[in-house]
Amino acid sequence: MKVLLAVDGSAYTKRMLTYIVTQSDWLGSKHRYTVIHCVAAVPHRAAAFLDSAQVRDFYAEDAEAVLAPVRSFLAKEGIEAKYVHRIGPAATNIARLAQQGKFDLVMMGTQGRGAIGGVLLGSVATKVLSLCCTPVLLIR
Repeated sequence: MKVLLAVDGSAYTKRMLTYIVTQSDWLGSKHRYTVIHCVAAVPHRAAAFLDSAQVRDFYAEDAEAVLAPVRSFLAKEGIEAKYVHRIGPAATNIARLAQQGKFDLVMMGTQGRGAIGGVLLGSVATKVLSLCCTPVLLIR
């Protein structure tokens, strides 16, 4: 099974990763994992004061700050994964990669604020659910 893991470095990401290793009977190292982190785009007005190398470095550093601990955790657990980062809206990028990569499952952590909280706060998880044709497993 191809599994897309959406991570943001939060405590909810850590819960999702722990869930993967504690549910080794149906998850674990027997599947193919891709880890995605989405970096918010630098506003155009701010980017105008930076050269393209500085913007690229910002995106790479932000992604590495989130992906490095995930890479370390999964490696310790014997789980191999591919790591990618995208620039722009998280929900759109997650759903797009899930479809383009023909993933069987998307997993992500969520705060689980409920329907009202999701509507008011614009939860990434809620948006992924609405955009994604791939099954999504939310871990709270």
